[in-house]
Amino acid sequence: MIITISDPKAHVTASIDSVGAELISLKDKTDKEYIWQRDPDIWPRCSPLLFPVVGNCRNNRICIEGAWYEMEKHGFCKESDFAVKDQTSSSVTFCLTANEKTRRSYPYDFILSLSYQLKDGILFLDYSVQNPESRNIIYCIGSHPGFICPLEEGEAFDEYCLEFEKEENTHSMVYDLDALEMNPARQGISLSHTRLLPLSYELFREDAVYFDQIQSRKVSLIHQKTRRGVEVSYPGFETIAFWTPYGKNAPFLCIEPWNGSAVRADEDDELLHRHHLQTLSPGQKKCYPMEIRIL
Repeated sequence: MIITISDPKAHVTASIDSVGAELISLKDKTDKEYIWQRDPDIWPRCSPLLFPVVGNCRNNRICIEGAWYEMEKHGFCKESDFAVKDQTSSSVTFCLTANEKTRRSYPYDFILSLSYQLKDGILFLDYSVQNPESRNIIYCIGSHPGFICPLEEGEAFDEYCLEFEKEENTHSMVYDLDALEMNPARQGISLSHTRLLPLSYELFREDAVYFDQIQSRKVSLIHQKTRRGVEVSYPGFETIAFWTPYGKNAPFLCIEPWNGSAVRADEDDELLHRHHLQTLSPGQKKCYPMEIRIL
């Protein structure tokens, strides 16, 4: 089911697919599209919800409380049809609860919600996880929206840049394409006392550019001259990654706030030992807010 919400004052609309609770469209007052439109030959997604893992597990398996489970990359939400709750003309909430399918790869009961609201031209997203169990539950969670880049015909991908909220002095963690794991011993892209990261397709030769240590909780994807693009705020997330499929010259970039990552070389296969792991005690609920603003 496709749900469309709107902000009539700002003339902004957003459409979300209940399958995956996936944002599939964000348009401004000129009907300009900002979200990558699914193409199975390049990337068949738009904005998947990552839960209960982020990235891949070693051999697509994970150990939870002594038992082994098959776990696909980014978890099971991509193909899950979320129930629609609390819908208005400008907002909608999608909800997924544990079921027979989810329990085959993840043993816990959970209530996972993703709310969208358009207000003052901003798309507010609120990811939330609630624990209905009588024991603690553990998980990772992340966002993965793909934004059209370049926005205008005649522009080039490398005319765009990422502009961080704060001056950063850090480096990305390299994903080992042979071992299929993050390698914290290898430093990738460096940010040296700068807020800017100019884009090029070569940045993504080794897959996602992942910053495990980042001060900013806001980043803009903008054309360096026109300064048009999008701003993503992610106060509910600890790390961030950027990705476009290398070698395809794809006209989009994903901005991915994460609590978690693909399995790391310094981790075993226990979910409990994942970096940036989230834990909820019985009855507890935690929210992970995010915002998308058209510039």
